[in-house]
Amino acid sequence: MQYDITIVGAGIVGLATAYKILERKPDIRLLILEKESGVAMHQTGNNSGVIHTGIYYRPGSLRALNCISGYKQLLEFADQEGIPCKICGKIIVATDERERATLPALLERGKQNGLDRIRLISAAEMKEKEPHVYGLEAIYVPYTGIIDFKKVAGRLAEIVTQRRGASILFNQKVLNIYTRQGHSEVITDREVFSTRLVINTAGLHSDEIAALTIPKLDLRIIPFRGEYMTIRKEREYLVKNLIYPTPDPNFPWLGVHFTRMIKGVVEAGPNAVFAFKKEGYKKSDISFHDLGKALGFPGFQKVMFKFMKFGLAEYYRSYNKAAFTRALQKLIPEIRADDLLPGDAGVRALAVGRNGEILDDFVFAENEWAVNVLNAPSPAATACLSIGDSVAEKALARFL
Repeated sequence: MQYDITIVGAGIVGLATAYKILERKPDIRLLILEKESGVAMHQTGNNSGVIHTGIYYRPGSLRALNCISGYKQLLEFADQEGIPCKICGKIIVATDERERATLPALLERGKQNGLDRIRLISAAEMKEKEPHVYGLEAIYVPYTGIIDFKKVAGRLAEIVTQRRGASILFNQKVLNIYTRQGHSEVITDREVFSTRLVINTAGLHSDEIAALTIPKLDLRIIPFRGEYMTIRKEREYLVKNLIYPTPDPNFPWLGVHFTRMIKGVVEAGPNAVFAFKKEGYKKSDISFHDLGKALGFPGFQKVMFKFMKFGLAEYYRSYNKAAFTRALQKLIPEIRADDLLPGDAGVRALAVGRNGEILDDFVFAENEWAVNVLNAPSPAATACLSIGDSVAEKALARFL
């Protein structure tokens, strides 16, 4: 069968893109290829389920704009489809004077992104919201929520296949893409598919898929594992909702935090360690192909040198529970090592440029045959429907 559009990757961004394309053009022949046996099995299915609001992102950036739009669309979609979610709010806590000094700038950034109801709160009000937290001052973000993004992805998959006639084929790993005379042949380890346009939403593997249609790609996806602990049930009372640290502007990660998830479980973490495999959820997971690709990239070599001290500290916490506990005690002094049980892990796709820059915004690359989503960091799950709008617009411009 000849398809109009073939999407590579059935994570939440790929599914949202299919949903938006079919919403605009229901008669299009659309195929989704997924190398796993189900949808949302990697980044989407292993995140903490937080509905983000855009407070951290540079005003006017694609992350900020899509987060704001995607937040509203996600809540409407969840309400429409009966997917449980909760707007519980979060606090961003300053535990020392240095962190406290950065709160006004973060508050202003959030307000520039349209978050009119965020505000600074005192230590006393912080204690009212989270009785066991320690801090000097905090930003209260009432918009933040929690949801199960795997359920969102599952519902999107149902809609695009059962209501809108698209096809999803599982266990189809894309090996190559040949382009000729106005169409492409997408070759998997099982079949060959003919299509007019390829959309790449392959997440951790998006750089490899993009290289099949854009040979000189100046970025590389580097996998970083985030390891979580869960709090014992009898100690879950220590966390009512979401407790985040004040972000350090010198580092690309938020730091360890506490999240009460939609199912009631409380997660603590994550750390951020370089993974030796793109889907390396365990410390023992290693792919010499993935490792060589990462270590051989000049951009990542520069990142390693720049963040060496930070990276070693993250590895230390990964292997030392006492150190992990101490990082959490900065926010909740009462937490003890025996309160913590091993939790899940996720692998984040970090896009790094050839010159050593960490790409902190969404990145798209397109040509006549393909639209590639090359960098979709957090808040991609929250913003999935807005990202879907953007990619759908790019894709359907070819079908006018």
